[in-house]
Amino acid sequence: STIPILCFSEVNLQSSKALWDAVLAHHLSLEIHVCTAMSDIEEEYEEQPEEEQEEEQEHVEGEQETHEEEEERPRYKTMVSQLAAPKIPEGERVDFDDIHRKRMEKDLLELQTLIDVHFDQRKKEEEELIGLKERIENRRAERAEQQRVRAEKERDRQTRIAEERQRKEDEEAKKRADDEAKKKKVLSNMGAHFGGFLAKAEQRRGKSQTGREIKKKTLAERRKPLGTENLREERLRERAKEMWEWIYQLESEKFDLVEKMRRQKYEINVLLNRISHAQKFKKVHGKGKVGGRWK
Repeated sequence: STIPILCFSEVNLQSSKALWDAVLAHHLSLEIHVCTAMSDIEEEYEEQPEEEQEEEQEHVEGEQETHEEEEERPRYKTMVSQLAAPKIPEGERVDFDDIHRKRMEKDLLELQTLIDVHFDQRKKEEEELIGLKERIENRRAERAEQQRVRAEKERDRQTRIAEERQRKEDEEAKKRADDEAKKKKVLSNMGAHFGGFLAKAEQRRGKSQTGREIKKKTLAERRKPLGTENLREERLRERAKEMWEWIYQLESEKFDLVEKMRRQKYEINVLLNRISHAQKFKKVHGKGKVGGRWK
């Protein structure tokens, strides 16, 4: 009879206690099955009578004699299959305990192998799951850090843009205020000193100071310290840009003043020519009544 072998790969190994209970139950059923088979075989051999054994021996001897006589006769031999019941040798005996023990050892080995494979696979899956969770957590932390850094950079950029816009607005407002103040100052000076412009020009010609000295003095009064010793590259660029704008503004004002002075000189010359022409005409003709009116 074939002894069934459990396939433990299909069994859900939830706990070691339940697993070993199932193994013990299976081994107990195998032992009962083997003992039953052994008792059946022993009963069959004990119930067989001695007479039947003697008859079988006589029958076998008679068949052998008949077979010898047939061989002596010159006849054609016919192939006849002699069927005999299987017998167990008297001197040998099947060791069912050894068979049962070997089968139990084989089953236990297979069971232990399946258990080891199952737990190894489960341990491997748990390690992979732990590694996957760690990678997910690390990725989340990296993404949160990247978002935080990106947000900080965006805030810094917006702050710099706002500061730059405010600085430009302040500079433009200051520039407009300076332009208005300079225009008012120039206009007031021109109005106050226009009458004595020529006299002052003559006085300046007679002074010991030259134009170069006056220029140096004016530049010394208007020159401001740069203060670029501890500035960075970006701040130096901004400072250079401010200086360029200031120079551009000064050149524009200089050009406007030169043009204005040229026009004023032209107007003064025209007025002087008219005055001199009128004085000459008055000395030559004098006053007289011509046609009922004075000339």
